Amino acid sequence: MNDNRSPIAPDDPRMRDYTEAQVTELLRELHAKGAEFGIRWGSATTHHGPVDGRILINFGHAPLATLVNLLQLLRDTGRSEPWES
Repeated sequence: MNDNRSPIAPDDPRMRDYTEAQVTELLRELHAKGAEFGIRWGSATTHHGPVDGRILINFGHAPLATLVNLLQLLRDTGRSEPWES
């Protein structure tokens, strides 16, 4: 697999399509995958409603893109091929 992924920008239009239920599931995945690396945000929740059409994550008022990018890094920790820059 040769992925040259770029981080998702906070204002990426795709971030507007996530529902609060989907974001809650992503937070559950962060808790599960992040625990192995000491990444723990037990208080992280959704912002309980969209702001400017986007759901915010309540850990420092981060945009959803931050969560999605962090999860992608955690998912890729098991990659067998090196990253290319």
